[in-house]
Amino acid sequence: MLYEKKKITLKDGREAVLKAPDPSEAAAMLRFVKTLASETEFILRYPEECTETDEQEAAFLESVNQSPTDLMIVCTVDGEIAGNCQISFQKRLKIAHRAEIAIGVLQKYWGLGIGTALLAELERAAERKGILQLELEYIEGNERGKALYEKTGFVPVGERPDAIRLRDGSMRNIIMMIKRR
Repeated sequence: MLYEKKKITLKDGREAVLKAPDPSEAAAMLRFVKTLASETEFILRYPEECTETDEQEAAFLESVNQSPTDLMIVCTVDGEIAGNCQISFQKRLKIAHRAEIAIGVLQKYWGLGIGTALLAELERAAERKGILQLELEYIEGNERGKALYEKTGFVPVGERPDAIRLRDGSMRNIIMMIKRR
């Protein structure tokens, strides 16, 4: 599913571009994902687990763009990928009223309104599809993410105990949140 390009103004006055992922920018997307994974423990992969080749990433981005059930939005600032998000719609009739979302923003772009803007765009996409319930998960301890999700209307509905095991052996829960429309 393709996203129509849109420009937004960040809190610091800079312009950001929200757009569909471009398979020709696969190398830049891989750098973004690796950087994101290195900046926080709240991503499901470590940087060295981001092993896709440029060709594999380009194929993935193309598949998302062609998918009737997935939408990805990439945010660029001054030509650099600053964040991205994705929404996945369900095909089965019994769960077609639900959609899952995910989001990531590089640290140097935190606090500029990118996360809020990306979530708003996902919500608009969900509304166009008639979605009644948005769902997300975050890793326990991600207070910035939690604050963003709560600010935009998500509420916690449960947790999966010890769902994440970090390198040091410590365990973290996954918190599940929903937003009903």
